[in-house]
Amino acid sequence: MNYCPTDPYPSRVSDAPGMIKRQDPVVYSEGQPPAPLNREQVQSYEENGFLFLDSLFSAEELTAFAKELNRLSTLKDVRSAPESVLEPDSGEVRSIFRVHELSELFARLARDPRVLNVARHILGDEVYIHQSRINYKSGFKGRDFQWHSDFETWHTEDGMPRMRAVSMSVLLTDNNEHNGPLFLIPGSHNTYVSCVGETPKDNYKKSLRKQEIGVPDEVYLKLMTDQGGLVAPKGPAGSVLFFDCNTMHGSPSNISPYPRSNVFMVYNALSNGVRDPFGSQRPRPGFIATRDHIQALNPLGDDEPLIQKTQGSARAA
Repeated sequence: MNYCPTDPYPSRVSDAPGMIKRQDPVVYSEGQPPAPLNREQVQSYEENGFLFLDSLFSAEELTAFAKELNRLSTLKDVRSAPESVLEPDSGEVRSIFRVHELSELFARLARDPRVLNVARHILGDEVYIHQSRINYKSGFKGRDFQWHSDFETWHTEDGMPRMRAVSMSVLLTDNNEHNGPLFLIPGSHNTYVSCVGETPKDNYKKSLRKQEIGVPDEVYLKLMTDQGGLVAPKGPAGSVLFFDCNTMHGSPSNISPYPRSNVFMVYNALSNGVRDPFGSQRPRPGFIATRDHIQALNPLGDDEPLIQKTQGSARAA
């Protein structure tokens, strides 16, 4: 295995799991937070590792999101596109990656100041999109996402150096207790759980369908849950969840008739760009982890509405 003695967050290099105290800030900016956050919201994010904003987007915007969600899933040859991940048993579309490049609408969403400015404040830096995706989780057939810390994977397989990234998830459908909501462990972002097992070659081809490597030890999961509890942020479509890159999370299968579809934008600080992976394998492809042509995102201006009359793809999948 490839072990770096200066790595503050080693994982997949030992036969036994471990717990390491977080060595990075959670909120990097100081001073007055930008709208739409207030000091209490910033403090809640810092303490819990996530923040839920109810009904941030309008009905008109949601209608456009829903049309784009359907358009991307029904593109010609979508199931064979490299950006697409299929459910392991049903063959339904599970996820589509790099949606900020496949869709003009989602490219603008990534730059919407209501979400971009929150990410910039939390990370205290200019930001770029490390990863974007839609998780469809269709009714009856949407399978679970195993417990994990995103940072463990991004650090080990992508080469993200430090915990200076935040995920932003827009609920494209209602998320409730019936359709496989996301579970999070409050306070878990303050502890890094190292995992066992060397990373197989091209692990992403299997892990994005069913993750088995980079899954934390169950004893540690129970300990963290006993300490922090377990929450499932629920709310109507148009709500937004921000969560720290190291917050432990997962979701059960969706056995209800109703889909639970969300779009994710992972903002990484410009100063925290990826390098060689800290694991032993080659980097994952660029459609999963941006490595080239990185540039800071600029917020949409007053002359750039999120919803435009003509929607279309930036590139066919």
